[in-house]
Amino acid sequence: MKVLVFEYISGGGLNRQALPASLAREGLLMLQALLDNCAVINGLDVLVMLDWRLVASTQCARAKIHTIQAEDDCYQQFIQLVADCDAVWPIAPESDGVLQQWCQVVVDSGKLLLTSPPSAVHLAGNKYLTYLRLLEHTITTVPTQLLIEATTYIEATTYEDGEWMVKAIDGVGGEDSYLITEAVDWHKIPSSSARYIIQPHLLGEKLSLSCLFKNGRAWLVSVNCQQFVIKNQCYQLTAIIVNYLTDKTGCYQCLVDNIAKAMPELWGYVGIDLIVTDQQIWVLEINPRLTTSFTGIQQALGINIAEQVLQLIASEPNLKTTVNQPITITLANDE
Repeated sequence: MKVLVFEYISGGGLNRQALPASLAREGLLMLQALLDNCAVINGLDVLVMLDWRLVASTQCARAKIHTIQAEDDCYQQFIQLVADCDAVWPIAPESDGVLQQWCQVVVDSGKLLLTSPPSAVHLAGNKYLTYLRLLEHTITTVPTQLLIEATTYIEATTYEDGEWMVKAIDGVGGEDSYLITEAVDWHKIPSSSARYIIQPHLLGEKLSLSCLFKNGRAWLVSVNCQQFVIKNQCYQLTAIIVNYLTDKTGCYQCLVDNIAKAMPELWGYVGIDLIVTDQQIWVLEINPRLTTSFTGIQQALGINIAEQVLQLIASEPNLKTTVNQPITITLANDE
């Protein structure tokens, strides 16, 4: 099977502009982990797209590199390469419809897509649509409102007691998000409020779930802990502890089972962000793609995610662990 691997940041999605160092590091981290997973699977012929500035930074022992130069049209290059492959594994941000667009190319080409289909990306990539779907299925999720619907109230009262998060409806991680803690913070909100949502700022442990999904079923792989700092009223992810705790009571598996029933469109690896308080587990968002937590799963549990995703095509995953230890992934952030 010939597989095209494309991680948007490291793969040329930003080939015509400056490459932010922190995004490049995180993109390369996910790309390298996926290539390492694929390298030990028999019968895979891997082709990887790489930004011309990052070719020397990637170990591709068993993969063929297709370099995206500064003058290239990365999207057109992707379309051409998809046509010559059997399967495609894209990793890209949901923001501005990027991941959905690239997944749609694969589907339209009749090739095997090794991640969630465009319909699932459209749903999960939109925080408000996700909230509505989870609410419909009585899954506890952080209360969410379109900012444009709350704008009149905010302008009339200036500030409501409590802390709030304003974030892009399709933002990834902490990008384009604002923590509101006092009245003056409302003035930092962008004027284009139509693409933003507002949520109460819930204090609790920030966990994430690494899972596999298929046709309304789900398998929990690991429970992870996300560590953040707040800088300039924005959350910045600094570290992830993969395999942070064991699901002894089965509550997290039960949660992902319910999410799978609510969102049967999801397929393959999915990351779920949670806020856990003493009283409740709140679903914050769902990422229909590989997440940074994925990069520690092989070392923490001995599970090859690429192998298990390929196994999903015809059967169920085999999540037997060969090791069981927490692994910390430290993320360096640009100042």
